[in-house]
Amino acid sequence: MMPHVRSDDLMAEFKRVLMEKGCEEDIADVSARLMTESSLDGVYSHGVNRFPRVVEYIDKGYIHLNTRPTKIDGIGAFERWDAHLGLGNVTAKIAMDRAIELARENGIGCVALRNANHWLRGGAYGLQAADAGCIGICWTNTQPNMPAWGAKDRRIGNNPFIVAIPRKDGHVVVDAAMSQFSYGHMESAGLRGVALEVPGGYDEEGHLSTDPNAITRTWRVLPIGFWKGSALSIVLDLAATVLAGGRSTYRVGHLGSDEYELCQVLIAIDAENIAGAEFLGTAVEEVLLYVKESERADQEQSVRFPGEKRISTRRRNLEHGIPVDDVVWGKITSL
Repeated sequence: MMPHVRSDDLMAEFKRVLMEKGCEEDIADVSARLMTESSLDGVYSHGVNRFPRVVEYIDKGYIHLNTRPTKIDGIGAFERWDAHLGLGNVTAKIAMDRAIELARENGIGCVALRNANHWLRGGAYGLQAADAGCIGICWTNTQPNMPAWGAKDRRIGNNPFIVAIPRKDGHVVVDAAMSQFSYGHMESAGLRGVALEVPGGYDEEGHLSTDPNAITRTWRVLPIGFWKGSALSIVLDLAATVLAGGRSTYRVGHLGSDEYELCQVLIAIDAENIAGAEFLGTAVEEVLLYVKESERADQEQSVRFPGEKRISTRRRNLEHGIPVDDVVWGKITSL
């Protein structure tokens, strides 16, 4: 049976391992908290399940545990920063903190980050902006891990894109890779031995498949919206590369089979001050209520707004503990 781990215990394990690897306590604390919150929200693929990979990248020297991002230059409400290969979730949080500060001063703030590591759950930084009353928009490029539409070999990234809208009773947030399923989601499904909900890519015979393991073997993941997801992947990569002045997905691929030295863009828009708290709350609730009152196609399946499931999942995991695959938990506790 899959063990359930209290969030405090999970965070303590993350922090213990990071500090034993030489991480300063304040950095380890931030990174461990973000990974724990992702796991609490049910994003296990970019929380607890990803942690052994983080440790692997530390051991390989890709992650420089105690480096902090620094500003390179900027103009107006835009700044360009260098992550110096620090812990990905920590450097992204610092960049969004700065974007929020710029938004307070200018209405909008944008920080483009280069030489970054994988930021784990991108939705965390959208939620961070929403907690501050801002609309959060952010994205990252990746290694080449998806074929362009009409191609077989992987030359573009699944480049996750996030938009979060502040809401008093639980923020609205979209955290979407440009592939139908992220590799982390497919890894989690493979660990559980379950099929994907819809076809997510192609197997070795070239057939559309719901088998996550077959798809990860071929790397032929399916872009969302077919050619539209492919096009979005390319322009997100171009925008991040140009703004951050770092490596494109093409050049990240030159580093080998691992994923580091990425470009990320984090934007905050001060929605609460621009729209006013009352109008912001009323407008968001009006739209969500209208959507949720839709006629159901399946009476057993409710219509949800983006991020709604996260709220109930966190409540359940706080009460009963976070479900952790026993193989993953064994890896973590033995580190």
